[in-house]
Amino acid sequence: MFFSSILIIFSYLISFSKDTDSNSNSVKQTVSEAFKEAVQNKNFNLLTLGFFVCGFHVTFIGTHFPAYLQDQDLGSIAGWSLALIGLFNIFGTLMYGYLGDRIAKKNLLVSIYTLRALVFLIFIFMPKTEFTVLFFAGTLGLLWLATVPLTSGVISDIFGSSFTSMLFGITLFSHNLGSVLGSWLGGRIFDQYQSYDVMWIACVVLGLLAALLHFPIKGTAIQRINLNPATN
Repeated sequence: MFFSSILIIFSYLISFSKDTDSNSNSVKQTVSEAFKEAVQNKNFNLLTLGFFVCGFHVTFIGTHFPAYLQDQDLGSIAGWSLALIGLFNIFGTLMYGYLGDRIAKKNLLVSIYTLRALVFLIFIFMPKTEFTVLFFAGTLGLLWLATVPLTSGVISDIFGSSFTSMLFGITLFSHNLGSVLGSWLGGRIFDQYQSYDVMWIACVVLGLLAALLHFPIKGTAIQRINLNPATN
């Protein structure tokens, strides 16, 4: 719930964008036209599918990481680990937001999901000590919600700013579906196997899948034809 609240705040702030459309061929659209255009766009669909993975990752960790640490006899640092994720998330979000104005946003998203997969993979094989857990938490925090400004930025780059909030809301819905699955599946698998090993592997695989989904995205503005030009 905490992480969903953060995302809602992000989407609210996004709504304070300029009224002018950033597309080179600005054409007035209705809400239904903007929605139809987005869901028929391959780049938007890939972005939305990738954001599902982000939700899976963050809610699995937020929900089950304290229980995992308790199972590893490291429950005393569960609070510190979540706090470090939140702290480093501040720096990661600011850093990737800054880089997003200078480097192709979809390439940064590819790097985030690839690095997440790598961080999860390394953590699987690391000895579990207070230091390694806190190091993992800080590193993951840098990649935590850094996807949010980049994802919303890609949407704005492609479709313009007029309906950015609505379209980001669609991708956020996908994120929340991933959150539901990450939370539920983590508990289900632990109840079945008394271990989170399958979930850690799933985090690696899904991270790589998300990177592959973002790789072909073209973040350039679509060109619209004004069928009803203004007359003098």
